[in-house]
Amino acid sequence: MGRGKIAIERIDNTTNRQVTFSKRRGGLMKKARELAILCDADLALIVFSSTGRLYDFTSSSGMEAILERYQENPEL
Repeated sequence: MGRGKIAIERIDNTTNRQVTFSKRRGGLMKKARELAILCDADLALIVFSSTGRLYDFTSSSGMEAILERYQENPEL
């Protein structure tokens, strides 16, 4: 049996919200890593938690190099 659909809305319970954040953050980081490896993509992912803690992922070229390329992109 598959999982049921969940409503996409803020989780009121703080403990449940933190657990969900941790699990989904891990999944997001895993997908970012897979995308960078499989597609040879330069990738920078920045996530701030509700407490202000920073989580980041960058592919092999590094965060500064990717952010510089982003800022220099004329199509912004």
